[in-house]
Amino acid sequence: MLTKSFCSNLLKPTMLALALGTVSGAAVQAQTITAVMHAPLRAVDPVISTAYILRNFGYMIYDTPLALDSAGTPQPQMASWEVSEDGKTYTFTLRDGLTFHDGAPVTAEDVVASVTRWSKVDKTGQVMASLMTEMVAVDDKTWTMTFGEPTGIALIALSKPSGLAPFIMPASVAATPVSEPITSTIGSGPFKFVEEDYRPGVSATFAKFEEYVPREEPSDGMAGAKVVKVDEVVWTTMPDPMTSLNALMSGEIDFLEQTPHDLLPVIEGNPDISTRQVKKQGSQNLVRMNHTLPPFDNPKYREAVLLALGQQPMLDAQVGAGSDYSQACAAVFGCGSIYNYDYRADDIMNAHPEEAKAILDEVGYDGTPILLMHATDLATLNPQGPVIAAQLRDAGFTVDMVSMDWASVVARRASKATLADGGWNMFSTTNVLPDVANPIGFIGVAAGGDSAWFGWPDVPEIEELRMAIAQTADVDQQIEYAKKIDELVIDNGVMVPMGELFNVNAYSSKLTGLVESEAPVFWNVEKAE
Repeated sequence: MLTKSFCSNLLKPTMLALALGTVSGAAVQAQTITAVMHAPLRAVDPVISTAYILRNFGYMIYDTPLALDSAGTPQPQMASWEVSEDGKTYTFTLRDGLTFHDGAPVTAEDVVASVTRWSKVDKTGQVMASLMTEMVAVDDKTWTMTFGEPTGIALIALSKPSGLAPFIMPASVAATPVSEPITSTIGSGPFKFVEEDYRPGVSATFAKFEEYVPREEPSDGMAGAKVVKVDEVVWTTMPDPMTSLNALMSGEIDFLEQTPHDLLPVIEGNPDISTRQVKKQGSQNLVRMNHTLPPFDNPKYREAVLLALGQQPMLDAQVGAGSDYSQACAAVFGCGSIYNYDYRADDIMNAHPEEAKAILDEVGYDGTPILLMHATDLATLNPQGPVIAAQLRDAGFTVDMVSMDWASVVARRASKATLADGGWNMFSTTNVLPDVANPIGFIGVAAGGDSAWFGWPDVPEIEELRMAIAQTADVDQQIEYAKKIDELVIDNGVMVPMGELFNVNAYSSKLTGLVESEAPVFWNVEKAE
């Protein structure tokens, strides 16, 4: 039996308030998606770094002028556009309702400043800037971009989905020099960054931006309506993939961006977990040679490497033999892009060691070792080195495979020194397919010598064709130019495509509405109770 004093204590104001607070808190508890992304977030400037976690971060809090739909066609996002009759001037108009997270309206001045900063760093942006004679804000909602010749580069650049996307930020923030990272996290996107909850490298929280006004069109790829259907998204970091999978199975997290292919059997058949293969978030393997040092300053040796290598052994080592999560692909710009081309497909996809040996005999190869850098600390890169080394040895090369962590590869590949002084002959890596599918911006095909990506190939005709793509708005003509680039890349050994890997998301079956897009996004996603 309850005593009178105990009953009276239950009615004390403080106790009652606590009780009501608990009930109220349960009733209004925020609906949260907890996600483990492929890398921890340690910085907040998505413009000056190509780290894909910063691209993902950008899509949470920022918006872009245009966006690609599921077919890869530029669509209005923040703005619509008109083109002058001569094809030289684009007039863009911001849509109604665009507001920054601090309450300030988004203006054309913000767009001009943001695009200006972005174009100083991004390859596609740099090409656009070189062709542009003027970019000016006409009024608060309108800006123009004028070019010396008719071009389609404005639409290609302002809808660029990956690498460095053209995120729009306040003009005062965009005034920051590209040599200096921004610290502001004020955007106008569908989520707001919760700065007080940010723990660099550990966790980041994004709250629904209640004032965000989505487009009226249905969500379609990166384009259309960005409707936030949860209260917040929390990115959390976990030490290893198995820990993440255990957390997913226990309900501690809801979404795992990249699931190691060899661990997928652990969650197979679990009704509480769904998986999806996201080809648009896949990657292309590639091999890169140093054109400035012997022997690969000689195109005959580069041709021997092309013939020595085959794709399937590498793909099997990465995701398992017979896996559906990879495919052999000869296309320099990816098999899923509009630039898919099968030039010299057999030479690229299959190893031809005897033909490679014949070339080495012809040039009088003396057995000098090839220094191959091998990254050991990343799951997709670690299998690459041993496969490449074995295939080169089968073709008659002597290989010195130097194993190191990826950070060391990144540091060493920037060196043009001799091998004795810390240089290199060859390395391998991956690039995400959205970046690969951009002939203007894809670093793997740039061939401007000292201005090119590591390896520094010098093929002026490739650079002329990249510029020609930028200077036409005719898609069919762009495709023809891209095919010529593909041929030149292969014949000159600018890079060797080594097949494609597809990312696998694992997530709680409570989540629905995940968008098929070039980057993982959380708008339109619902979470069942």
